[in-house]
Amino acid sequence: MAQAGDLLDQDQFSCSICLDLLKDPVTIPCGHSYCMGCIKDCWDQNDHTGVYSCPQCRQTFTPRPVLGRNIIVAQMVEKLKKTGLQAAPPAHCYAGPGDVACDVCTGRKLKAIKSCLVCLASYCETHLKLHDELNPGKRHKLIDATGNLQEKICSHHYKLLEIYCRTDQQCICYPCLMDKHKGHDTVSASAERTEKQKQLGETQRKSQQRIQEREKELQDLRQAVQSLTRSAQAAVEDSERIFTELIRSIERRRSEVKKLIRDQEKALVSQAEGLLERLEQEIAELRRRDTELEQLSHTEDHIHFLQSCQSVCAPPGPGDLPSITVNPHLSFEAVKKSVSQLKERLEDICKGELVKISKTVKEGNILKTAEPRTLKQPS
Repeated sequence: MAQAGDLLDQDQFSCSICLDLLKDPVTIPCGHSYCMGCIKDCWDQNDHTGVYSCPQCRQTFTPRPVLGRNIIVAQMVEKLKKTGLQAAPPAHCYAGPGDVACDVCTGRKLKAIKSCLVCLASYCETHLKLHDELNPGKRHKLIDATGNLQEKICSHHYKLLEIYCRTDQQCICYPCLMDKHKGHDTVSASAERTEKQKQLGETQRKSQQRIQEREKELQDLRQAVQSLTRSAQAAVEDSERIFTELIRSIERRRSEVKKLIRDQEKALVSQAEGLLERLEQEIAELRRRDTELEQLSHTEDHIHFLQSCQSVCAPPGPGDLPSITVNPHLSFEAVKKSVSQLKERLEDICKGELVKISKTVKEGNILKTAEPRTLKQPS
């Protein structure tokens, strides 16, 4: 058999605290090993907090773990002191993500190939050989390297959990089967795994189906939102255009009413101005004749008075205006009233139509009414 010194390097058996070979090595619950004195001194500083952690992986423990000398590691260290040490193995031998790391290696850990259910530790190829050498004739049960070894061991009997109790829904070991779980509905862990695997497959199938349905709903909803956005934009643009046309139509009607009023005003004013001019001329003529009458009435010449009286006292000619009666109620108040009534009717129409439009807009819903669905779990 190859010597241990042909396979290992000193870093694998060095304390990461003092950086020297392990002295009175102890292995803490996370699997890392330290000198007993080093880890005690380290944890003494944490007594005030009551929480203790591994200096390498930082896993915490409460309460403070009881430390016991790891005899196997101690024997390995002693054997290595006598056999000598050499360079580290190739990089591919080291544990990476997803690999189970050797619990004995310090520093950079090698891949573990087996886990011991008696030692509750996992070993790389080299440490497994040393483990077998240090335990000749002892029937330690080895299994393929597995992580979280503590979780696979019964905390009461320290045996491998190989049976599933359906009554209590938990994994148990063989001694448990004859103890607390006697008479319960039990099967092997592999058989229960097969059954649970079927249920898991069905659950996964339903879950994937649900994912597909939800993705379809997500796509439909996104398309509906896009369509809604386009429709809303089109409705806004059409509304703006229609209201603009309506405003322009009202502007045209306003101009027409204004023109009607101004035209009527112009016609009436023109008529009145013609009458005003003729009245002023007639008044001027009457004033002239009145002056002549006044002068004639004061003349002392009888012959002149008699000769002039007939022409001056003659009645007005046919060109004189007839009597004029002005309409005291002439105004555009009726027009103002009509326009005001038109405004009120338009406002009433707008209010009524706006209520209808608002109702139509609010009735829109992006989702159809449907019963909520839930993902049923298998029994």
